[in-house]
Amino acid sequence: MGWHHGSVSERFSCVGDDDEREAGLEAAKTALQGQKLVVVPTDTVYGIAADAFDADAVAALLAAKGRGRHMPPPVLVGSTMTLDALATGVEPYVYTMVEALWPGPLTVICHQQDSLAWDLGETRGTVAVRMPDDATALALLQRTGPLAVSSANLTGHPAATTVAEAEDQLGESVAVYLDGGPAGGGVPSTIVDCTGERPRIVRTGPVTAERLTELGLEVS
Repeated sequence: MGWHHGSVSERFSCVGDDDEREAGLEAAKTALQGQKLVVVPTDTVYGIAADAFDADAVAALLAAKGRGRHMPPPVLVGSTMTLDALATGVEPYVYTMVEALWPGPLTVICHQQDSLAWDLGETRGTVAVRMPDDATALALLQRTGPLAVSSANLTGHPAATTVAEAEDQLGESVAVYLDGGPAGGGVPSTIVDCTGERPRIVRTGPVTAERLTELGLEVS
C-alpha cells in the first residue's frame, strides 16, 4: 500500500456468508466506537451512520455529506422501547403508529429527553426516530445502541440504493461499508411531526396519510 495517511475503507458483504457478515458487524461496531463513520443498508435507502452520542462523529457525518447543522440527522433504533429513552411527552398516537408500522419506513419527530448528552445539530429540542426493517441494520443497532443515520449520499445527490453508489459519493470518509445488496424500497421514509396533538406529515414516503387514517389517527 505504501505510506497512506488515514485508513482505507473496508467493505463487507452481509448477504450469504455469515462469517463475513459477522466480521462486518464487528468492524462496524469498532469503527463507530472510534468516532468513525459506517455505511449500512436499510429498508429504504443506504444510510451513513455515526454514534448518536458522539458529537464529533455526528459532525463528521454532516461534513462527509456536505450538509450543515441546520439539517440534523435522524436516529435509528433497534427496538420500539428505545423511543421512550430518547423522547419525552410522547403523544399516545405515536405508540399507535410505531406499534403498527415499526420496523418500517416511518420516522417520528418527538420532543427529546432533556437529559440526553448529545449534539445532533440544530434540532430545537426534537429528535427524529425510526426503527428500520432491515436485518443488517437491526443487528448493528442491537450491538451499538442508537445511531445517527442520514441517507448515504452527498447533499443534493440522489440517495444511494447500493453500496457502490454510496462508496462512489462518500469514498474514504467512511471507514466501513456493509453491503446488503440493493436497499429495500429505494424511497426515503415518511417523516411525521409528532410534537403536536395530531400527527403532521412533513415528508411523504412509503407510509401514506391513508395508512395513518386506517390506524384511526386524525392527520393534520
